[in-house]
Amino acid sequence: MRNAPEPMKRADIDTFFARLAADNPEPASELAYHNAYTLLVAVVLSAQATDAGVNRATKALFAIADTPEAMIALGEEGLKEHIKTIGLFNNKAKNVIALSEILLRDHHGGVPDTREALEALPGVGRKTANVVLNVWFGQPTIAVDTHIFRVANRTGMAKGKTPEEVERKLVKAVPAKWRLHAHHWLILHGRYVCKARRPACPVCPVADLCGFKDKTAAAAAA
Repeated sequence: MRNAPEPMKRADIDTFFARLAADNPEPASELAYHNAYTLLVAVVLSAQATDAGVNRATKALFAIADTPEAMIALGEEGLKEHIKTIGLFNNKAKNVIALSEILLRDHHGGVPDTREALEALPGVGRKTANVVLNVWFGQPTIAVDTHIFRVANRTGMAKGKTPEEVERKLVKAVPAKWRLHAHHWLILHGRYVCKARRPACPVCPVADLCGFKDKTAAAAAA
């Protein structure tokens, strides 16, 4: 059993984000989108899929269907043809068409800017809502995916057994000045440095602040 990390001190959390910000002052989503609707669809499609895989599928899709009206006109079967390389594409296609119909019916074709309204859409859970609220509407939400869940627990920044618990603790722990971009800094750190199987601890810019006791002795090349 791995050793449990020590809780990270608040001053160290501030330094943690200051260093990540110095390396990447304006972090951004790696999903491709060009309006609120395509962001929403891309995030729905990204569940249990990679951003790169979603981007490959949506490049042609968004060229012909970047509004709820156009997506409905494409239809569920047409949508499936574009996203069939993405996991769970049958159910995702059904949800995208259904949420597009609701956006037209209840929101004049726009994407709502409240968690309640977003989570009422098919295929949209708390994580997806948080991403849209943060990326498009500039709200300081933190969407806890597998990367953030791992980093928060491994470093000792916000230990929890569920994504919701980790989210609550992160919102309290992350200083307000870092909260807007915290979501992306943590995701990118987890994706490229604090990786699941072999974290690149020797090249990690925040290794000295981290409570992870089983640090790797050598960095992976990739």
